[in-house]
Amino acid sequence: MSEQAILAGGCFWCTEAVFRDVVGVSEVESGYIGGTTAHPTYKQVCSGDTGHAEAIRVTFDPEVISLPEILDVFLGTHDPTQLNRQGNDIGTQYRSAIFPLDGKQRAEAKAAIDRWNADHAGQSAVTTIEGPAEWYPAEDYHQEYWEGEGQRNPYCLATIPPKLMKLRKSFQNKVKAGS
Repeated sequence: MSEQAILAGGCFWCTEAVFRDVVGVSEVESGYIGGTTAHPTYKQVCSGDTGHAEAIRVTFDPEVISLPEILDVFLGTHDPTQLNRQGNDIGTQYRSAIFPLDGKQRAEAKAAIDRWNADHAGQSAVTTIEGPAEWYPAEDYHQEYWEGEGQRNPYCLATIPPKLMKLRKSFQNKVKAGS
């Protein structure tokens, strides 16, 4: 039986690309969560006025990879110390956040942030734990972006390969074969 986790770590193209290469992950959907506008568009979310974060909804097999492992990969492949930004992407829509789907996930999220902080003395994650909140899938052209348009997009070419290298270096046993 599969489980889901909703994670916001800046640009959803980047986090989607990372999690598509993680063992036990069967689906990654880009979308919007945590705001006040119903059925927001990419343009609306990019304005920073809706309160939504660009996020991914990860479907995974907990027999292969646990939620704590998913959360460790999440915190380890973006910069959870940057408030309302990731690199050159600035605004609350690029915040680092976890959107737990139940109380158990909320406790696991807090434990993951505590683990990250303990392992990174002198740094503090600003990752928030938010929700519950309504999930809105992003437009079709954002789904599987790295596999298509993203590999011709200069922003993606500068941003995604370093995240994938970080995944392969820090989480070698969590990378799908052939990735």
